[in-house]
Amino acid sequence: MVGVGLRSPHVSQVITQQPDIGWFEIHSENYFNPASMARKQLRQIAEHYPISCHGIGLSLGSADPLSRDHLVQLKQLVDEVNPIAVSDHLSWSSVDGQFFNDLLPLPYTEEALNNFCKKVEQVQDFLGRQLLVENPSSYLSFQHSVIPEWEFLNHVQQRTGCGLLLDFNNIYVSAFNHGFDSNEYIAALDPLSVKEIHLAGFMVKTFDDGEIWIDTHSKPVSEPVWQMYRHWIQQHGATPTLIEWDLDIPALSVLLGEADKANTILMQEAQYGQITTP
Repeated sequence: MVGVGLRSPHVSQVITQQPDIGWFEIHSENYFNPASMARKQLRQIAEHYPISCHGIGLSLGSADPLSRDHLVQLKQLVDEVNPIAVSDHLSWSSVDGQFFNDLLPLPYTEEALNNFCKKVEQVQDFLGRQLLVENPSSYLSFQHSVIPEWEFLNHVQQRTGCGLLLDFNNIYVSAFNHGFDSNEYIAALDPLSVKEIHLAGFMVKTFDDGEIWIDTHSKPVSEPVWQMYRHWIQQHGATPTLIEWDLDIPALSVLLGEADKANTILMQEAQYGQITTP
């Protein structure tokens, strides 16, 4: 089943035209106000489509305690929408209650692992359901990190029972930026723990001393990421898949076209008997 991210320029069109798509993912925090027009429109859309709640504000890796206000609002949204998944990121974004508009990388240490697992367990206990944790894109790393990111994710999943949201574009971008092997990363994960896949586009910034790849969600999915996705489907079968596009947002038809590409991969692999579609 393939979905796309629900973005404000497309909401009216989705409500009136009800396009042929498997599901929509929302950024949870945009819908916290139960009296807002956005929440009213979401209720209309949720009558016809499954919804996934993807958060960016839990700040699970921060040393700050979890925000109870945030949790309460998230639970109210989840209880109302009954989403097919609730997710957030392997990152942090707050210090002493001050929030940054970014998903910042963690030091991959035992201390950070213990803190992150504690926060995931608290969220799951509060919501009464499993949380999915997404692998990040990153542009720097900490010298005192002692655990590869993929092993860190494995430990989080095993210790908390959370699921994984595997973003292939983030793996591809980070592999270039940090010089690791994206295939090694993917192969190290337990495929049964991967409950959702994200596909998106990125941009390249070039400087005098080299280049950096940035996960902007502003372009079509790149061909190498499509190949990573195809290989995953061949090896592990159909997994709920989302097309993300957050900047330079195109017409809804462009997103649906990207979703059609993912559906085609699923159908092709099913045709050759390598997967069973749900």
